[in-house]
Amino acid sequence: MTPSHDPDTVAGDPGHSHSHSHSHSGVPVSRRATRLTVLALVPAAVATLVGLLLLWPGDLKTEPWTGAVSHDGVVAAVRVVDCADAAEPPAQTPDQTAPPACGEVVVRLADGKVVTTSIPSGPGAAEVEAGDKIIVMETESFDQEGVIKYDIVDHDRTDGLWALALAFVGAVIAFGRWRGVFALVGLAFTFAVLLMFVVPAILQGSSPLLVAIVGSAVIMLVVLYLTHGINAPTSMAVLGTLTALALTGGLSALSVSLLHLTGMASEESMYVTFVNADIDMAGLLLAGILIGALGVLDDVTVTQAYTVTELAAANPKLGFTGLYRAASRVGRAHITSVINTIVLAYAGASLPTLLLLTAGGAPLGQMLTNEFLAQEIVRSAVGTIGLIAAVPITTALAALVSRGTGDAPALRRVRPRRVDDLEQAWGLPADHDAHPQPTRAWAEHDRTV
Repeated sequence: MTPSHDPDTVAGDPGHSHSHSHSHSGVPVSRRATRLTVLALVPAAVATLVGLLLLWPGDLKTEPWTGAVSHDGVVAAVRVVDCADAAEPPAQTPDQTAPPACGEVVVRLADGKVVTTSIPSGPGAAEVEAGDKIIVMETESFDQEGVIKYDIVDHDRTDGLWALALAFVGAVIAFGRWRGVFALVGLAFTFAVLLMFVVPAILQGSSPLLVAIVGSAVIMLVVLYLTHGINAPTSMAVLGTLTALALTGGLSALSVSLLHLTGMASEESMYVTFVNADIDMAGLLLAGILIGALGVLDDVTVTQAYTVTELAAANPKLGFTGLYRAASRVGRAHITSVINTIVLAYAGASLPTLLLLTAGGAPLGQMLTNEFLAQEIVRSAVGTIGLIAAVPITTALAALVSRGTGDAPALRRVRPRRVDDLEQAWGLPADHDAHPQPTRAWAEHDRTV
C-alpha cells in the first residue's frame, strides 16, 4: 500500500533525493516554504542588494600617517642598575608601591641596527627580557636637536596571535568538519563586509544606522545559507532574524531618543569626532547595537528553526500547535541562558568603567544613569527584547512550513477503518498511538519510501 503524503511536499524533498552538499540531511522542502521564501526573502534580498550598491563607499581618502616611526626589534640584553646611580631616574607616581626599574635595554632592530633605550616604566609599561620581540618607537630628542631617541612601546604579538588563530581554525574544523570550514568562510566574509563596507561607508558620511542595517542583512543572507545550506529551516531562520532585527532597530532608535544618548560617553567615541567631525555619533551607537544583536539573533533563530524540523521528523503526527508548543519550550530554555550571557558580556566589556565609577563613591542611582552605563543597559535590554521576539516568530514560521512534511504519513488524515491495514503493512504494534516516538518500523519506512 502506498502511503499518502502532504500535498505540499514536492519531489525535491531531501528525504527522497540528495540535498545540498552541506545542508541538513532529511530537511523537507515544501511548496509552502518555497512560496514564503519567494514572497518575503526575495524582496528583502533585492532591497539589500540595492542598498549595498547605493551605499558602497568610493575611494576612502585618508590622511598620510605623520606619527613617529616604529621598528620591529628583539631584546638582546637587559641591564638593571640602582636607580640612585641612574642618570635619569624614572618618575614615580604617588600610588605606585613597587620601586621603578632602572637601567637600559639593548635592542637589535629588524634592519640589524643595535640601539639602547631605557627600561620601560610607568603604569602599563611593557616588561621585557632577553629574546622578547618588541616594537620600538623612533623620535627626536626634545633636549638635543638632531639626536634620535628610541623607546619601547609594546610587545610584538604577531607570532602569538597567529598561533592562537591556527588553534582556533583547527578546533573548528576538527569538530565541525565541512560545516566548520563553511563557518570559517562565513566568518571571513563577515570581517570583509565590516572592513570593506560598513566602516568605510560610515567614515564617508553615510547614515551609520542605514549602513548597519544593510551590512547586517548582507552578512545574514550570505553567512546563514553558506553555513547551514539552502533549505527551508534556514530560510525560516533568515526571515525570523530579519523581523527581529527590524524590531531591535526600532526599539534602539526609540530608546536612544527618549534617553537622550549622544554616543559620546567613551574616550574612543570622543576621539572619533576629532578624526571625523561629520560622523553621527548617535547613529554610530545604534549601528553598534544592531550589529551586536545580530551575532546572537542568528544563533537563536537557527536553533529554533532546526528544532522544529527535528520535531516534525521525529513525530510527523504533530501539527502546527504541537510543533510550536514543543519548540517554544526549547526556546524559553535557550533564551533564559542567553539573557545572562548578554548581560555578562556587556558587563565584562564595561568592567574598567564600573570600577572607576564605584571607586569614585558615586551613588548607585547616579552610577546607573551615567551615559556610558546607560548605553550598556540599552544594549542589553533592547537586544534581549529582540531575542525574545525572535523565538515565537521563527518558531511559528518553521512550524508553518514543517507540519505535515515528514516522510511518514499523518495518520490523522486516514479513515479509521484503514488504520489496521496500515499497521499490518508497516509492522506497527497495535498500541503504537500510545507511543508518540517513532519506532524502528517508522525509521525503516523513512529510508525506503
